[in-house]
Amino acid sequence: MSTRSYAYYPGCSLHASAAEYDVSTRLVHQRLGIELREVPDWTCCGASSAHRASRLLGYALPAHNLRLAEEMGLPLATPCPACFSRLKFASHDLHDPKRRAAVSEALGGEFRNTVEVLPILATLSPEEVAGAVQKPLRGLKVACYYGCVFVRPGKVTNFDDEENPQSMDRLLQAAGAETIDWAFKTECCGASLSVPRPEVVHRLAGRILAAAKRHGADCVAVACPLCQANLDQRQGAISAQLGERVDMPVIYYTQLLGIALGYSPREMMMERLFVDPVPLLRAKALASSAGER
Repeated sequence: MSTRSYAYYPGCSLHASAAEYDVSTRLVHQRLGIELREVPDWTCCGASSAHRASRLLGYALPAHNLRLAEEMGLPLATPCPACFSRLKFASHDLHDPKRRAAVSEALGGEFRNTVEVLPILATLSPEEVAGAVQKPLRGLKVACYYGCVFVRPGKVTNFDDEENPQSMDRLLQAAGAETIDWAFKTECCGASLSVPRPEVVHRLAGRILAAAKRHGADCVAVACPLCQANLDQRQGAISAQLGERVDMPVIYYTQLLGIALGYSPREMMMERLFVDPVPLLRAKALASSAGER
Protein backbone atom coordinates (compact mmCIF):
# COMPACT_ATOMS: atom_id res chain seq x y z
CA MET A 1 0.00 0.00 0.00
CA SER A 2 1.26 3.46 -0.91
CA THR A 3 2.36 5.95 1.73
CA ARG A 4 2.98 9.02 -0.44
CA SER A 5 1.55 12.43 0.44
CA TYR A 6 0.16 15.41 -1.45
CA ALA A 7 -0.83 18.92 -0.53
CA TYR A 8 -4.56 18.94 -1.21
CA TYR A 9 -6.34 21.96 -2.66
CA PRO A 10 -10.09 21.22 -2.67
CA GLY A 11 -11.25 24.55 -4.10
CA CYS A 12 -14.46 26.39 -3.34
CA SER A 13 -16.99 24.04 -4.96
CA LEU A 14 -15.80 20.98 -3.06
CA HIS A 15 -16.46 22.70 0.25
CA ALA A 16 -20.02 23.52 -0.80
CA SER A 17 -22.05 22.35 -3.80
CA ALA A 18 -19.71 19.46 -4.65
CA ALA A 19 -19.08 18.14 -1.14
CA GLU A 20 -19.65 14.60 -2.40
CA TYR A 21 -16.66 14.98 -4.73
CA ASP A 22 -14.48 16.09 -1.82
CA VAL A 23 -15.62 13.28 0.50
CA SER A 24 -15.29 10.55 -2.13
CA THR A 25 -11.85 11.83 -3.16
CA ARG A 26 -10.59 11.77 0.41
CA LEU A 27 -12.04 8.32 1.18
CA VAL A 28 -10.67 6.72 -1.99
CA HIS A 29 -7.19 8.04 -1.24
CA GLN A 30 -7.49 6.96 2.37
CA ARG A 31 -8.43 3.42 1.30
CA LEU A 32 -5.35 3.34 -0.94
CA GLY A 33 -3.04 4.67 1.78
CA ILE A 34 -2.38 7.99 0.03
CA GLU A 35 -2.27 11.01 2.33
CA LEU A 36 -4.05 14.20 1.25
CA ARG A 37 -3.03 17.10 3.49
CA GLU A 38 -5.36 20.04 2.93
CA VAL A 39 -3.51 23.29 2.28
CA PRO A 40 -3.99 25.50 5.35
CA ASP A 41 -5.66 28.88 4.81
CA TRP A 42 -6.17 28.28 1.10
CA THR A 43 -8.20 30.82 -0.83
CA CYS A 44 -10.18 30.86 -4.06
CA CYS A 45 -8.01 30.32 -7.14
CA GLY A 46 -9.90 33.02 -9.06
CA ALA A 47 -11.66 30.43 -11.23
CA SER A 48 -12.87 31.91 -14.52
CA SER A 49 -13.30 35.51 -13.39
CA ALA A 50 -10.15 36.88 -11.74
CA HIS A 51 -7.85 36.71 -14.77
CA ARG A 52 -10.50 38.45 -16.86
CA ALA A 53 -10.67 41.34 -14.40
CA SER A 54 -6.93 41.67 -13.73
CA ARG A 55 -3.97 39.71 -15.04
CA LEU A 56 -2.07 40.33 -11.80
CA LEU A 57 -5.00 39.13 -9.69
CA GLY A 58 -5.37 36.12 -11.97
CA TYR A 59 -1.78 35.13 -11.12
CA ALA A 60 -1.66 36.26 -7.48
CA LEU A 61 -4.67 34.24 -6.26
CA PRO A 62 -3.38 30.83 -7.42
CA ALA A 63 0.20 31.82 -6.55
CA HIS A 64 -0.87 32.35 -2.95
CA ASN A 65 -2.02 28.73 -2.79
CA LEU A 66 1.05 27.48 -4.62
CA ARG A 67 3.27 29.26 -2.11
CA LEU A 68 1.40 27.60 0.77
CA ALA A 69 2.02 24.21 -0.85
CA GLU A 70 5.69 25.13 -1.26
CA GLU A 71 5.86 25.68 2.49
CA MET A 72 4.43 22.20 2.99
CA GLY A 73 7.16 20.73 0.79
CA LEU A 74 4.69 18.60 -1.16
CA PRO A 75 3.35 18.44 -4.72
CA LEU A 76 -0.06 20.10 -4.97
CA ALA A 77 -3.05 18.08 -6.17
CA THR A 78 -6.55 19.38 -6.88
CA PRO A 79 -9.74 17.59 -8.00
CA CYS A 80 -11.38 20.52 -9.84
CA PRO A 81 -10.38 21.06 -13.49
CA ALA A 82 -10.97 24.83 -13.23
CA CYS A 83 -8.73 25.05 -10.16
CA PHE A 84 -6.15 22.83 -11.86
CA SER A 85 -6.22 25.10 -14.91
CA ARG A 86 -5.70 28.31 -12.91
CA LEU A 87 -2.99 26.81 -10.70
CA LYS A 88 -1.24 25.26 -13.67
CA PHE A 89 -1.41 28.42 -15.78
CA ALA A 90 0.08 30.42 -12.90
CA SER A 91 2.85 27.86 -12.42
CA HIS A 92 3.54 27.85 -16.16
CA ASP A 93 3.45 31.61 -16.75
CA LEU A 94 5.27 32.66 -13.59
CA HIS A 95 8.50 31.10 -14.73
CA ASP A 96 8.87 34.55 -16.29
CA PRO A 97 11.02 36.52 -13.77
CA LYS A 98 9.21 39.85 -14.29
CA ARG A 99 5.78 38.34 -13.76
CA ARG A 100 7.01 36.40 -10.75
CA ALA A 101 8.52 39.54 -9.22
CA ALA A 102 5.23 41.42 -9.64
CA VAL A 103 3.32 38.57 -8.02
CA SER A 104 5.81 38.33 -5.16
CA GLU A 105 5.31 42.03 -4.49
CA ALA A 106 1.53 41.60 -4.53
CA LEU A 107 1.80 38.69 -2.10
CA GLY A 108 4.12 40.58 0.22
CA GLY A 109 6.80 37.93 0.06
CA GLU A 110 8.87 35.88 -2.35
CA PHE A 111 7.10 33.39 -4.55
CA ARG A 112 9.63 30.87 -5.84
CA ASN A 113 7.29 28.84 -8.08
CA THR A 114 8.82 25.47 -7.30
CA VAL A 115 5.80 23.29 -6.50
CA GLU A 116 4.52 20.59 -8.87
CA VAL A 117 0.81 20.93 -9.74
CA LEU A 118 -1.21 17.78 -10.44
CA PRO A 119 -4.84 16.88 -11.00
CA ILE A 120 -6.18 14.33 -8.52
CA LEU A 121 -6.61 11.97 -11.48
CA ALA A 122 -2.82 11.78 -11.66
CA THR A 123 -2.36 10.79 -8.01
CA LEU A 124 -3.93 7.37 -8.51
CA SER A 125 -2.69 4.47 -10.59
CA PRO A 126 -4.78 1.73 -12.21
CA GLU A 127 -2.53 -0.84 -10.56
CA GLU A 128 -3.26 0.54 -7.08
CA VAL A 129 -6.98 0.59 -7.76
CA ALA A 130 -7.03 -2.93 -9.20
CA GLY A 131 -5.17 -4.23 -6.17
CA ALA A 132 -7.71 -2.78 -3.74
CA VAL A 133 -10.99 -3.57 -5.51
CA GLN A 134 -13.54 -5.29 -3.28
CA LYS A 135 -16.63 -4.94 -5.44
CA PRO A 136 -15.73 -4.90 -9.16
CA LEU A 137 -17.86 -2.64 -11.35
CA ARG A 138 -18.64 -5.54 -13.67
CA GLY A 139 -21.43 -4.95 -16.14
CA LEU A 140 -21.33 -1.17 -15.71
CA LYS A 141 -20.86 0.75 -18.97
CA VAL A 142 -19.45 4.20 -18.29
CA ALA A 143 -19.01 7.25 -20.51
CA CYS A 144 -15.97 9.08 -19.14
CA TYR A 145 -16.44 12.81 -19.60
CA TYR A 146 -13.42 15.06 -18.97
CA GLY A 147 -14.84 18.39 -20.09
CA CYS A 148 -13.13 21.02 -22.20
CA VAL A 149 -10.69 22.50 -19.64
CA PHE A 150 -9.02 19.59 -17.91
CA VAL A 151 -6.46 18.58 -20.54
CA ARG A 152 -6.19 21.84 -22.52
CA PRO A 153 -3.96 23.40 -23.64
CA GLY A 154 -1.55 20.50 -23.58
CA LYS A 155 1.54 22.73 -23.48
CA VAL A 156 0.33 24.05 -20.11
CA THR A 157 -1.51 21.13 -18.52
CA ASN A 158 1.03 18.53 -19.61
CA PHE A 159 -1.51 15.90 -18.67
CA ASP A 160 -3.15 13.20 -20.77
CA ASP A 161 -4.20 13.52 -24.41
CA GLU A 162 -5.99 16.70 -25.48
CA GLU A 163 -8.43 14.97 -27.82
CA ASN A 164 -8.78 11.48 -26.40
CA PRO A 165 -7.81 11.43 -22.71
CA GLN A 166 -7.59 8.03 -21.05
CA SER A 167 -6.65 8.54 -17.38
CA MET A 168 -10.20 8.32 -15.99
CA ASP A 169 -10.99 5.43 -18.34
CA ARG A 170 -8.01 3.44 -17.09
CA LEU A 171 -8.90 3.93 -13.43
CA LEU A 172 -12.50 2.83 -13.94
CA GLN A 173 -11.41 -0.08 -16.12
CA ALA A 174 -9.08 -1.13 -13.29
CA ALA A 175 -12.14 -1.03 -11.03
CA GLY A 176 -13.92 -3.45 -13.38
CA ALA A 177 -16.10 -1.08 -15.42
CA GLU A 178 -16.41 -1.03 -19.19
CA THR A 179 -15.74 2.44 -20.59
CA ILE A 180 -17.24 3.37 -23.93
CA ASP A 181 -15.35 4.78 -26.89
CA TRP A 182 -17.06 8.02 -27.87
CA ALA A 183 -16.32 11.43 -29.41
CA PHE A 184 -17.68 13.70 -26.67
CA LYS A 185 -15.08 13.24 -23.94
CA THR A 186 -13.82 16.81 -24.16
CA GLU A 187 -16.80 18.66 -25.64
CA CYS A 188 -17.98 21.75 -23.74
CA CYS A 189 -21.11 21.39 -21.58
CA GLY A 190 -21.78 25.14 -21.63
CA ALA A 191 -19.95 25.83 -18.37
CA SER A 192 -21.06 29.01 -16.60
CA LEU A 193 -23.47 29.93 -19.39
CA SER A 194 -25.95 27.98 -17.28
CA VAL A 195 -26.79 31.30 -15.60
CA PRO A 196 -27.05 33.87 -18.45
CA ARG A 197 -27.82 31.48 -21.34
CA PRO A 198 -29.31 28.23 -19.98
CA GLU A 199 -30.67 27.32 -23.41
CA VAL A 200 -27.06 27.03 -24.64
CA VAL A 201 -26.24 24.63 -21.81
CA HIS A 202 -29.36 22.60 -22.53
CA ARG A 203 -28.29 22.22 -26.16
CA LEU A 204 -24.61 21.41 -25.49
CA ALA A 205 -25.19 19.18 -22.46
CA GLY A 206 -28.02 17.50 -24.33
CA ARG A 207 -25.66 16.52 -27.15
CA ILE A 208 -23.27 14.98 -24.63
CA LEU A 209 -25.94 13.00 -22.79
CA ALA A 210 -27.59 11.89 -26.03
CA ALA A 211 -24.23 10.63 -27.32
CA ALA A 212 -23.56 8.73 -24.09
CA LYS A 213 -26.98 7.12 -24.30
CA ARG A 214 -26.57 6.34 -28.00
CA HIS A 215 -23.31 4.51 -27.26
CA GLY A 216 -24.98 2.35 -24.63
CA ALA A 217 -23.59 3.98 -21.48
CA ASP A 218 -25.34 3.30 -18.18
CA CYS A 219 -23.96 6.48 -16.65
CA VAL A 220 -21.57 9.37 -17.21
CA ALA A 221 -18.47 9.72 -15.02
CA VAL A 222 -17.22 13.26 -14.44
CA ALA A 223 -14.35 15.04 -12.72
CA CYS A 224 -15.68 18.61 -12.75
CA PRO A 225 -18.28 20.15 -10.38
CA LEU A 226 -19.64 22.52 -13.02
CA CYS A 227 -19.89 19.79 -15.64
CA GLN A 228 -21.61 17.55 -13.11
CA ALA A 229 -24.16 20.23 -12.28
CA ASN A 230 -24.94 21.02 -15.91
CA LEU A 231 -25.32 17.39 -16.94
CA ASP A 232 -27.15 16.21 -13.84
CA GLN A 233 -29.37 19.02 -12.57
CA ARG A 234 -30.71 20.13 -15.93
CA GLN A 235 -31.90 16.81 -17.31
CA GLY A 236 -35.55 17.86 -17.09
CA ALA A 237 -35.03 20.79 -19.45
CA ILE A 238 -32.62 18.76 -21.57
CA SER A 239 -35.13 15.93 -21.94
CA ALA A 240 -37.79 18.42 -23.03
CA GLN A 241 -35.43 19.87 -25.62
CA LEU A 242 -34.39 16.44 -26.93
CA GLY A 243 -37.96 15.21 -26.99
CA GLU A 244 -37.05 12.09 -25.01
CA ARG A 245 -36.34 11.25 -21.38
CA VAL A 246 -32.62 11.10 -20.69
CA ASP A 247 -32.54 9.77 -17.10
CA MET A 248 -28.75 9.30 -17.11
CA PRO A 249 -26.90 9.23 -13.76
CA VAL A 250 -23.94 11.62 -13.77
CA ILE A 251 -21.51 10.43 -11.13
CA TYR A 252 -18.10 11.63 -9.97
CA TYR A 253 -15.52 9.05 -10.97
CA THR A 254 -14.27 9.03 -7.37
CA GLN A 255 -17.73 7.93 -6.22
CA LEU A 256 -17.61 4.99 -8.62
CA LEU A 257 -14.09 4.10 -7.47
CA GLY A 258 -15.33 4.29 -3.90
CA ILE A 259 -18.08 1.75 -4.64
CA ALA A 260 -15.47 -0.57 -6.16
CA LEU A 261 -13.24 -0.14 -3.10
CA GLY A 262 -16.03 -1.24 -0.77
CA TYR A 263 -17.77 1.95 0.31
CA SER A 264 -21.55 2.22 0.25
CA PRO A 265 -23.55 4.68 -1.89
CA ARG A 266 -24.39 6.58 1.30
CA GLU A 267 -20.71 6.88 2.24
CA MET A 268 -20.12 8.20 -1.27
CA MET A 269 -22.95 10.72 -0.69
CA MET A 270 -24.78 9.62 -3.82
CA GLU A 271 -28.07 10.90 -2.42
CA ARG A 272 -26.85 14.41 -3.32
CA LEU A 273 -27.04 13.65 -7.05
CA PHE A 274 -30.21 14.76 -8.87
CA VAL A 275 -30.55 11.62 -11.01
CA ASP A 276 -30.42 8.83 -8.43
CA PRO A 277 -27.70 6.30 -9.38
CA VAL A 278 -28.65 3.77 -6.69
CA PRO A 279 -31.26 1.89 -8.79
CA LEU A 280 -28.60 1.42 -11.48
CA LEU A 281 -26.07 0.21 -8.92
CA ARG A 282 -28.61 -2.21 -7.48
CA ALA A 283 -29.40 -3.54 -10.95
CA LYS A 284 -25.68 -4.23 -11.39
CA ALA A 285 -25.43 -5.85 -7.93
CA LEU A 286 -23.23 -2.99 -6.74
CA ALA A 287 -25.57 -1.87 -3.96
CA SER A 288 -27.87 -3.73 -1.64
CA SER A 289 -31.46 -4.13 -2.78
CA ALA A 290 -32.71 -3.94 0.79
CA GLY A 291 -32.33 -0.62 2.52
CA GLU A 292 -28.68 0.23 1.89
CA ARG A 293 -28.01 3.36 -0.08
